[in-house]
Order: sequence, then C-alpha cells, then structure tokens
Amino acid sequence: MGYSQWSDAAYQARQSYRRQTNQSAFTYDQQVRASGRAEVHGQMNPYGTVRESRDSQQHPESLSIAVLFDVTGSMGTVPRVLQTKLGSLMRVLIEHGYVAHPQILFGAVGDAHCDVAPLQIGQFESGLEMDDDLGKIYLEGGGGGQVHESYELALYYMARHTAIDCFSLRHRKGYLFTIGDEKPYPVLRRNHILQHIGDSLERDVPLAPILAAVQQRYNYFHIIPTNTAHGRSPDVQARWQALLGERVLLLDDEAAVCETIALAIGLNEGAVQSLARGVDDLRHAGYADGGAAAAATAIDEARTRRARGNAGLLPAP
Repeated sequence: MGYSQWSDAAYQARQSYRRQTNQSAFTYDQQVRASGRAEVHGQMNPYGTVRESRDSQQHPESLSIAVLFDVTGSMGTVPRVLQTKLGSLMRVLIEHGYVAHPQILFGAVGDAHCDVAPLQIGQFESGLEMDDDLGKIYLEGGGGGQVHESYELALYYMARHTAIDCFSLRHRKGYLFTIGDEKPYPVLRRNHILQHIGDSLERDVPLAPILAAVQQRYNYFHIIPTNTAHGRSPDVQARWQALLGERVLLLDDEAAVCETIALAIGLNEGAVQSLARGVDDLRHAGYADGGAAAAATAIDEARTRRARGNAGLLPAP
C-alpha cells in the first residue's frame, strides 16, 4: 500500500467540510453506536492479513511509521487528536525534511480478555487514505479494569504480519509508536492470536521475544499520557521503562501526541540538530506553542533518563 500522494489542500478542504456540516471524522464509530452492532470494520480487521509498506515510483524510499493507540477509558481522546493534527504531522515530516516518503499506519488496541475489538489495524498509507482509516476505527472505550491492555497482541501483529520495504530492501528500520496509560500483559495467549489474527500456535508466547522481534525492524517508542487515568502510576511507568528504557516518553498533554511523534522521528533521523530547532519546525508546521513545548519536555526527559536493557537511545542532548 501507500501508492498515493499526500495533499495538504485536500485534507484541509475535507476538514473544512466536516466543520461546516458538523460531521464527525469517525463515521464508523457513529454507525456502530447507532446500530448497536459492535464489530471491527472489515478493512481494519487484522485476521489473516499482512499490512505492506512498499517502495514505488512515487515513493522510491518509503519509511514505515505505525501509530497504535489505546481506545479504552480515558484514552479515547487520542485518536481524535491524531485526526485533527494529521495535516500538521505530515507537513512537518515532509516539508521540513524529516521523512521524504512517510507511509503511516493507524491502529487501535483494547483488551483481548474482554473487548469486542481488541485489535484494529489499518494500512500503511501515503495519502488521505490514512485519514479514512482513522474514520473506520471503533472507539470501543472498554477495557477490563486490570490496568493492562493487549499491547502484546498488537506487537505480535507488527512483528509477524507486516512487510516493510524500508527494512527488507534497505535495512532501514521503520517506526512504531504505541500510546496508552496501561501495561502490556506479560504473556500473549495462543487463543487470542488464533481468534484475532488467525495464527495457530502450539503454546502461549512471552512478551520478551515478541518485543525483540519488533525491535529488529522498528524503532519502537511508547508514549504514556500522564494526565489520564493511570498515566502517573509508578507501576505503569516502571514496567514500560523496564521494557523500552529511554524510548518511553512521558507526555503531560495527550493533545501533543503528534508533536511528540514528529520530534522523535526528526531526532532519530538526524533531521533535527536540537530540540529548540525541532520546536521551531513544529510551530512553522502549525502546531501551538503549548503542544510543541510539551513534546520537547517529553523528549528531553527521555534523553536524560538512564538507559535500561538493550533498547536503543534517543540522540544525546
């Protein structure tokens, strides 16, 4: 996937029309709530699929970027933020030279122990199709109350069911961002894999080898919005930091997730030489001062945090 081109003018026109007609960008979620029939949209269903990010004549050096967010409880605002700030994210990535050919996949994470839609996965896209995928997400708002969500199911999918040319052809890692304020389960159950992805395994899978497989092909970050229900939990923060070290970003404004993603990519790609320069880029792309500052703080705190394990580091301050 990812053969079309991003058009900021077309995106802005679409946003303007929605405002004028008072339409939500999340049309599928509205349909589910109106009908009372809750299920994953057919085009967001990960069962039996592989999501591809491919080079093409239009995008000869594609870079895969996946953003998977918790849609349970207080995390339900994040997809709406991503949708409204998508234009600015693409502007800063492309126009400021962070990534020439980004291909972005959006997905949603819930709890496979109790939710109807614990995993929703879009396509890697270069154009307005990524906005369409956001509109197909069911904002379930469930969760099981155990301060865990099924991130391990999403990580298994990214490790085993994505094909990305940036890595397979050019040995360049893609980017994976998960966003949420709860912990992953320590073990992925084989029945969850079979039910939601379609793979038949002989036994349950511990989180550690799944995480290692993801990190072979993706620069993996987890963003914890600290103003949500469990975002300030020392237990939640410690668990993620034990897994990812400095690539856990503690964000005090969940409305600044796009800014944080852009800065993390810019720094790792070597396109931003300093946080101050990155903040300027965000402002020029249309982001407000407050969001840019929150993103810079999250990155700065992560860069000065002592590394743990073998998770890679952000560039040194």
